Amino acid sequence: MALMTILQAVNHTLDQQMEKDPTVVVYGEDVGVEGGVFRATANLQKKYGVERCFDAPVSEAAIVGTAVGMAINGLKPVVEIQFSGFMFPAFNQIAAHVARMRVRSRGKYHLPLVIRMPYGGGIRALEHHSESQEALFAHIPGLKVVIPSTPYDTKGLLTAAIQDPDPVIFMEPKRIYRAFKQEVPEEEYIVPIGKAKVVKEGTDITVVAWGALVREVQKAMQELEQEGISVELIDLRTIKPIDKDTIIESVQKTGRFLVVHEAVTSFGPGAELVSLVTQNAFLSLEAPPTRLGAFDVTVPLDKGEQHYLITPQRIAYEIRKLINY
Repeated sequence: MALMTILQAVNHTLDQQMEKDPTVVVYGEDVGVEGGVFRATANLQKKYGVERCFDAPVSEAAIVGTAVGMAINGLKPVVEIQFSGFMFPAFNQIAAHVARMRVRSRGKYHLPLVIRMPYGGGIRALEHHSESQEALFAHIPGLKVVIPSTPYDTKGLLTAAIQDPDPVIFMEPKRIYRAFKQEVPEEEYIVPIGKAKVVKEGTDITVVAWGALVREVQKAMQELEQEGISVELIDLRTIKPIDKDTIIESVQKTGRFLVVHEAVTSFGPGAELVSLVTQNAFLSLEAPPTRLGAFDVTVPLDKGEQHYLITPQRIAYEIRKLINY
């Protein structure tokens, strides 16, 4: 076991998979020489050479487009979009080619590629550096969307993503890249894509979160426990496919449901989860299933960011409302 941050877990996993499988290649803007803007790929070029870890042109469309060709021809590219807000030039490649290649070729070609991207706010950056666009990817058939919240899950999920025969969007919550360390096994292991984790069992309300907001919910829970409110916290881990069974089973037990996410509220993943709960656990509900997301505005600049981000206080407030409904 080794103590790792999420960032170290990413680097460790890439190293491990590159050492194990010579078809794994890693590239993106500043990924090679500098080791990435957050140093997630530090020292990989030194170890594996410029043919397997290299800097790409400043063209997200080219980064993802070349990954399609590589994957078709037997490689396993793991490409980095420097910030998730930079992915829009590559969106045509992702939606028109990455997600459709298996069905387009009637199963002849599949794309074992991973598109990594830091996402979310909380680091006082500009708007294109701070967005949460998981709903955009989850809406496209053919893509899997994964968001870890701990170093342990980061390694297990990234390993699963690299070994998956189909494309995976791997979104990394950069706000907690270095926030804490956790013991992570040094040997290879997999956390299955599509399986949520019950972080803490409870009896009064089910709360679902992912990424950096799992920790914010945990902070709210510390305050609520003193008031006798028992929260069952589920880390979704995979936005698509959703682990429906774990969520429904929990809501049938607690009778209340809140989903918390950093993405803007309207048309976000919370709406999908509320619909899921309404359709499958309606008779168990004692309060309206509720979503708590960001305001429907572009991520504010530095001085306004604290008003945009979901805080433990807002989470606790919404939980109390549902408990007292």
